[in-house]
Amino acid sequence: MQSFDAIVIGAGVIGSSVAYHLARFGARNVLVLERTQIGAGTSTQSSGILRTHYSVIENVELARQSWSVFTDFANYLGDAEASAGLVKCGYLICAPEGLKLDPLRQALEGQRAKGITVDFLDQSTARDLLPIAHFDDAALIGYEPEAGFADAYLVATGFARAARRLGVKIMEGVNVEKLLTENGRVVGVQTAQGTFHSNTVISTQNIWAGDIERWTGISTPVKAERHTVLALEGPEAYSFKMPVFKDLGSPGMLYCRSYGGKQMLVSEGTVGETLAEPDNEQGDIPMDYVAEIGEQVAERFPSFGEAGLASAWTGVYDVTPDWNPVLGRLQGLQGLVVGYGFSGHGFKLSPGVGRVLAQEALGLATDVALAPYALERFSTGQLLTGKYGLGAVS
Repeated sequence: MQSFDAIVIGAGVIGSSVAYHLARFGARNVLVLERTQIGAGTSTQSSGILRTHYSVIENVELARQSWSVFTDFANYLGDAEASAGLVKCGYLICAPEGLKLDPLRQALEGQRAKGITVDFLDQSTARDLLPIAHFDDAALIGYEPEAGFADAYLVATGFARAARRLGVKIMEGVNVEKLLTENGRVVGVQTAQGTFHSNTVISTQNIWAGDIERWTGISTPVKAERHTVLALEGPEAYSFKMPVFKDLGSPGMLYCRSYGGKQMLVSEGTVGETLAEPDNEQGDIPMDYVAEIGEQVAERFPSFGEAGLASAWTGVYDVTPDWNPVLGRLQGLQGLVVGYGFSGHGFKLSPGVGRVLAQEALGLATDVALAPYALERFSTGQLLTGKYGLGAVS
């Protein structure tokens, strides 16, 4: 039985980040076990949007720290060839008169209080930034110039390559079948390829995090939820210079960004299709649903009323009851650290989350307090529910 200082389960964007940061903070013998291939799970389905805007203030600091890594990715990893595929185009969010207006104002002010540059725009200035859209109903418009989108696969593989350079061993095609415990603490994992020993295990299993409950009996409130992403091709360009846009006024609270040329990537920010079991395969996309999204897009982007469907795919979120992650140690079992339930914004937070989970696993002070993200919040009622509603911008 091989022994390691730490074992990471999962090599998506979170797991790869954890592995890199473990090595960066001094762990010399780290093993990563990935059931398929690096970054091949839900990470590859990400829309890639990066922002620090959250209505849950606890997330803002994690996002801010993550953004600083994305903007200096190659230097941060010490790898001149590393790239996050970052497009810095800004993030525009608006709300009409109604229930979402005050929460939006509070969230924007919360960002400002943390030193993040946020502008309040009038309708004319917003149209200058995103001329293919109209803002006639917008009562409040916020703009985060230091935002944009990037490539989750490049980030996951970038972290993994940097981790390997620091001595981390990554084994692909190895599925963890059991968490081994003795006297209330972790002692290793069992796989079809053998048993591996460690007193520290970090689970970043995403939609498969339910395994934790099966292995330990500790409640793991996470479900797999499928969401659809469309690429619409319109008559006008949605250029890379135009900002990512979040529409709190649309029925689906749509988010959209450039997908190159005249294509717009668009998806709903509401609750999706709950799956009975974790399933990362592509789901069916009814044309009625495509038409429904197209109608919402045309309300905000008039020329896209003539848009055609260029492509479409589904992605699966690991969703908790309050749509925010569980981070840190679990009571009653020493040596296990978890990071699951990112509910669609794991990529945005992945550098910061990787750092704090590695710090927690190594017994170091964490950059961000993990207490608000503890599993126990679901029993105490101290939830991190977003102010715009479930499925939206947490």
